[in-house]
Amino acid sequence: MEDSFKLLEDRIHRAAQRLKDLSAETQALRAEVAQAKARAEKAERALAEAAGRQGRDAEDAKKAEAIAAEVMTLRREREEIRDRIEKLVGLLETL
Repeated sequence: MEDSFKLLEDRIHRAAQRLKDLSAETQALRAEVAQAKARAEKAERALAEAAGRQGRDAEDAKKAEAIAAEVMTLRREREEIRDRIEKLVGLLETL
């Protein structure tokens, strides 16, 4: 009987530690999402400014393409992070 309680206690401690780890990881991922979102918004603003200018030269066009590529990358990154957070929240809910 005492062994059963010890096993249960161990499982509870492991679950609590896992919950703590997942919570910390979720917070880190949320901060990462916020940073990625801020970078994406900045890149989108820069892209809009670059696109709004008339008669830009080849260098500006390259800049706009680079910014557009960065926006796409940041959006993909944000979606990946969002998926990871959703998985972590799902794990937390199962605990």
